[in-house]
Amino acid sequence: MPDPRHLLGLQDLPAATLRDTLARVHACDQHPPAPDTLRGHVVANLFFEDSTRTRTSFSVAAQRLGASVVDLLGGQSSVNKGETLIDTARNVEAMGVSALVVRAKQSGAAALIARHVHTPVINAGDGRHEHPTQGLLDVYTLAKHFNRTDGFDLKGLTVAIVGDIASSRVARSNIAALRTLNAKVVCVGPPGLAPAGLATLGAKVVSHIDEAIKNADAVMMLRIQFERHGEAKAGVGAGGSDLPKQTSIASVREYREFYGLSPERAASLKPEAIIMHPGPINRGIELDAAVADGPRSVIMPQVSHGVTVRMAVLKHAILGD
Repeated sequence: MPDPRHLLGLQDLPAATLRDTLARVHACDQHPPAPDTLRGHVVANLFFEDSTRTRTSFSVAAQRLGASVVDLLGGQSSVNKGETLIDTARNVEAMGVSALVVRAKQSGAAALIARHVHTPVINAGDGRHEHPTQGLLDVYTLAKHFNRTDGFDLKGLTVAIVGDIASSRVARSNIAALRTLNAKVVCVGPPGLAPAGLATLGAKVVSHIDEAIKNADAVMMLRIQFERHGEAKAGVGAGGSDLPKQTSIASVREYREFYGLSPERAASLKPEAIIMHPGPINRGIELDAAVADGPRSVIMPQVSHGVTVRMAVLKHAILGD
């Protein structure tokens, strides 16, 4: 039986466990824990891949609970000298840390580490696989905005996910959580960036963004993950950069035309629809600045809720409550 202290993904999380987790988040949101809740504990951030929001959010969450934080970044670790991720994690564990927050380029890395340590492991993003705390903060943002925090039943809500879904661990965690909570999910992306198999996860796949967003209560925009496609990013925003070779879309300008959310396209949304983005945003490509910063946007609340989610997750992982 999996150790309940770990948070490795949302795809196999039972509905009751997901709702219990979100209830802890809501309790943390409504009644923030005491600032000495995790005094004497140490949270280790093992980040072997770049991060701004997630690593900072985990650090802020730990510190608000009174824990100390140790950051081990990929470029500073002995992994560059040939040490395995498992050996790195076990060595850090031996120093007496209370939780390991792991981000890695390899899918399954957090689960692999969890099998070799006794310390709680929290997956902060593993390759293209999952990003569970991002999924939690996204569904919590939805539930809070639409007044669904009593029971976290999202039935009747439709969420459109648009963009480079093939590369997105965020999309996988979100689809899993949204379907578990009874929301309808509609996905759209360029050929090659909207992978086969989405239907097996419970998502509907359509071929045009306008079809995806027309009845959506929330539209989640995803950036093109050039780094996972091995493509140069030079010229992004100027309309001249080539897109990943898997897709038939030839340029950033063409991508924006067919899959970007402009003010004109956003105007066609339902009056109460909201705009989401997990970050980082490539402004002028998948999302225009006027939309990202407009009244429909809940992007900053997503970031704020991320700290609350991670406080609840760390508290549960370390103290079991």
